[in-house]
Amino acid sequence: MTNPYQNTATAKLVADRIRDLSHRKTQAEIASDATFANTNKMTFLKNGKNKVPLDCVPSLARALEVDPAYLWRLALDQAVGSTAAKAITDIFGTPATRNERGWPDELRDASDNTDPRLTARSRAALRGIFGK
Repeated sequence: MTNPYQNTATAKLVADRIRDLSHRKTQAEIASDATFANTNKMTFLKNGKNKVPLDCVPSLARALEVDPAYLWRLALDQAVGSTAAKAITDIFGTPATRNERGWPDELRDASDNTDPRLTARSRAALRGIFGK
Protein backbone atom coordinates (compact mmCIF):
# COMPACT_ATOMS: atom_id res chain seq x y z
CA MET A 1 0.00 0.00 0.00
CA THR A 2 1.57 3.30 -1.07
CA ASN A 3 1.18 6.62 0.66
CA PRO A 4 1.67 9.20 -2.11
CA TYR A 5 1.09 12.20 0.18
CA GLN A 6 3.16 11.05 3.16
CA ASN A 7 5.82 13.72 2.72
CA THR A 8 3.42 16.63 2.39
CA ALA A 9 3.13 19.40 4.92
CA THR A 10 -0.56 18.57 5.23
CA ALA A 11 0.07 14.97 6.34
CA LYS A 12 2.72 16.19 8.76
CA LEU A 13 0.37 18.76 10.27
CA VAL A 14 -2.41 16.19 10.71
CA ALA A 15 -0.02 13.71 12.33
CA ASP A 16 1.50 16.38 14.59
CA ARG A 17 -1.89 17.67 15.73
CA ILE A 18 -3.20 14.16 16.45
CA ARG A 19 -0.10 13.60 18.58
CA ASP A 20 -0.36 17.01 20.29
CA LEU A 21 -4.05 16.52 21.13
CA SER A 22 -3.66 12.91 22.27
CA HIS A 23 -3.70 13.90 25.95
CA ARG A 24 -7.25 15.25 25.48
CA LYS A 25 -8.76 13.49 22.44
CA THR A 26 -8.43 10.14 20.81
CA GLN A 27 -7.92 9.89 17.08
CA ALA A 28 -11.47 8.50 16.84
CA GLU A 29 -12.81 11.57 18.68
CA ILE A 30 -10.94 13.84 16.30
CA ALA A 31 -12.43 11.96 13.34
CA SER A 32 -15.89 12.29 14.88
CA ASP A 33 -15.36 16.02 15.55
CA ALA A 34 -14.34 16.37 11.90
CA THR A 35 -17.62 14.62 10.98
CA PHE A 36 -15.85 11.74 9.26
CA ALA A 37 -18.08 8.68 9.05
CA ASN A 38 -15.05 6.39 9.01
CA THR A 39 -12.47 6.86 11.79
CA ASN A 40 -9.82 5.28 9.54
CA LYS A 41 -9.94 8.49 7.51
CA MET A 42 -7.67 10.15 10.10
CA THR A 43 -5.10 7.35 9.73
CA PHE A 44 -5.20 7.72 5.95
CA LEU A 45 -4.69 11.51 6.22
CA LYS A 46 -1.88 11.41 8.76
CA ASN A 47 -0.03 8.65 6.90
CA GLY A 48 -0.45 10.40 3.57
CA LYS A 49 -2.52 7.68 1.93
CA ASN A 50 -5.25 10.23 1.08
CA LYS A 51 -5.36 13.95 0.45
CA VAL A 52 -7.35 16.18 2.78
CA PRO A 53 -10.62 16.82 0.91
CA LEU A 54 -10.99 20.57 0.45
CA ASP A 55 -14.64 20.47 1.49
CA CYS A 56 -13.59 18.92 4.82
CA VAL A 57 -11.09 21.65 5.72
CA PRO A 58 -13.41 23.68 8.00
CA SER A 59 -14.54 20.72 10.12
CA LEU A 60 -11.09 19.12 10.17
CA ALA A 61 -9.49 22.41 11.21
CA ARG A 62 -11.95 22.68 14.11
CA ALA A 63 -11.29 19.09 15.14
CA LEU A 64 -7.50 19.56 14.94
CA GLU A 65 -7.72 23.00 16.58
CA VAL A 66 -5.81 24.75 13.81
CA ASP A 67 -6.65 27.82 11.81
CA PRO A 68 -8.78 26.86 8.79
CA ALA A 69 -6.97 29.31 6.49
CA TYR A 70 -3.64 27.66 7.31
CA LEU A 71 -5.01 24.16 6.77
CA TRP A 72 -6.67 25.36 3.54
CA ARG A 73 -3.33 26.57 2.15
CA LEU A 74 -1.69 23.23 2.93
CA ALA A 75 -4.61 21.16 1.64
CA LEU A 76 -4.83 23.20 -1.55
CA ASP A 77 -1.16 22.59 -2.28
CA GLN A 78 -1.69 18.88 -1.59
CA ALA A 79 -4.84 18.74 -3.72
CA VAL A 80 -3.71 20.51 -6.87
CA GLY A 81 0.07 20.72 -6.59
CA SER A 82 2.25 23.67 -5.72
CA THR A 83 2.18 25.28 -9.18
CA ALA A 84 -1.62 25.32 -9.43
CA ALA A 85 -1.95 26.33 -5.76
CA LYS A 86 0.37 29.28 -6.42
CA ALA A 87 -1.71 30.30 -9.43
CA ILE A 88 -4.88 30.17 -7.33
CA THR A 89 -3.37 32.31 -4.55
CA ASP A 90 -1.90 34.71 -7.13
CA ILE A 91 -5.42 35.25 -8.46
CA PHE A 92 -7.45 35.19 -5.24
CA GLY A 93 -4.82 36.13 -2.67
CA THR A 94 -3.54 34.20 0.30
CA PRO A 95 -6.30 33.29 2.74
CA ALA A 96 -5.87 35.23 5.95
CA THR A 97 -5.97 33.49 9.30
CA ARG A 98 -8.61 34.39 11.88
CA ASN A 99 -6.04 36.47 13.77
CA GLU A 100 -4.79 38.21 10.63
CA ARG A 101 -8.32 39.29 9.72
CA GLY A 102 -8.46 41.41 12.88
CA TRP A 103 -5.59 43.64 11.74
CA PRO A 104 -7.44 45.43 8.89
CA ASP A 105 -10.40 46.15 11.18
CA GLU A 106 -8.10 47.67 13.78
CA LEU A 107 -6.23 49.64 11.11
CA ARG A 108 -9.50 51.05 9.77
CA ASP A 109 -10.67 52.00 13.24
CA ALA A 110 -7.33 53.56 14.26
CA SER A 111 -7.17 55.60 11.04
CA ASP A 112 -10.84 56.65 11.13
CA ASN A 113 -11.25 54.83 7.81
CA THR A 114 -8.91 57.19 5.98
CA ASP A 115 -7.23 54.39 3.96
CA PRO A 116 -3.67 55.18 5.06
CA ARG A 117 -0.76 54.32 2.79
CA LEU A 118 1.87 51.91 4.04
CA THR A 119 4.84 54.25 4.30
CA ALA A 120 8.42 53.45 5.26
CA ARG A 121 7.69 54.88 8.73
CA SER A 122 4.51 52.85 9.27
CA ARG A 123 6.21 49.71 7.91
CA ALA A 124 9.11 50.24 10.36
CA ALA A 125 6.66 50.74 13.24
CA LEU A 126 4.78 47.57 12.33
CA ARG A 127 7.97 45.54 11.99
CA GLY A 128 9.11 46.97 15.33
CA ILE A 129 6.10 45.35 17.01
CA PHE A 130 7.54 41.99 15.96
CA GLY A 131 11.14 42.87 16.78
CA LYS A 132 12.32 43.06 13.18
